[in-house]
Amino acid sequence: MPTPQQHFVVSHLKEADFKSGGLRDYSAYRDLGAAAATNGLAQVHVIRMIAPFRSELSVRHHHDVQFQMVYCLKGWFETEFEGVGRHRLVEGSSWVQPPGIRHTVVGWSDDCELLEILMPPEHETVNDA
Repeated sequence: MPTPQQHFVVSHLKEADFKSGGLRDYSAYRDLGAAAATNGLAQVHVIRMIAPFRSELSVRHHHDVQFQMVYCLKGWFETEFEGVGRHRLVEGSSWVQPPGIRHTVVGWSDDCELLEILMPPEHETVNDA
């Protein structure tokens, strides 16, 4: 399969680039332009938690992706993974989630910011509850 045509992109921090009201009402996303630059091969965004964690957000789910990596830029973020257990990201730590792994978010700090890399950019999130 041929590799999609790719081009250079740069993204500088602008607070106005954080968009809420999308996928999750408790977070804002800053698209770093990777989907457009890679012609749909990958997505990279910064996720900023904009609301406190609530227990009703703990829903077991999985993502229909080929690759997913999360890096903690600020604060902390905790998830329980099926077959792996509970893990907490803190500033400077990361995890790679195998495709389809079932997991449940169990908490985050008020100042939490994450960098997430996904392949492909368009994918389904499936609730397993």
